[in-house]
Amino acid sequence: MSLRVIAGSAKGRKLKPVPGDTTRPIMDRVKEALFSILGHYVVDATFLDLFGGTGSVGIEALSRGARHALFVEMERAAVQVIRDNLQHTQLIDRAEIAHINAFDLLKRPPRQPYDYIYVAPPQYKGLWIQALKSLDENPAWYHEESIIIVQIDKREREPLALTHLKRYDERQYGKTVLWFYEHTNASEDGTHEPD
Repeated sequence: MSLRVIAGSAKGRKLKPVPGDTTRPIMDRVKEALFSILGHYVVDATFLDLFGGTGSVGIEALSRGARHALFVEMERAAVQVIRDNLQHTQLIDRAEIAHINAFDLLKRPPRQPYDYIYVAPPQYKGLWIQALKSLDENPAWYHEESIIIVQIDKREREPLALTHLKRYDERQYGKTVLWFYEHTNASEDGTHEPD
């Protein structure tokens, strides 16, 4: 599958894939749809790409004007691909790469809350559930206006009760589902569970 930057300062630049099948690259049409939804709000925003893979989503955000992106990736080969892709797109000066397990990172206090958090872990392992629970348990990673986007295969759907996050939108593109979560005041009505 060919990976490229769709719009912005690095428009048209091709991105290197990660060797093997440990990552889940986002299809261009899904990425294009996602950034169409996010629109101009990405400009000057901070972006956390929790399971970086190729870096495609965070790089798209930077290309479209995001102020800073943190890429979190555990696999050494993927970390190198992210670094190469950031250098190729000339966006590395606004990026940071954390070579660490995402769940270990989420246990820590962040240096700052992020405006957007993108969650697209390897499929069929329940890792998206673990990631959302980790974010729910440490809400310092986001603020009241933040948006958390979860990319899953439609076969991975299952209900999930959360305290600080609620799902407010869902989009499906073929087999790919994007869920959008926002911060909620838990005192409003207790926990929230998607349909």
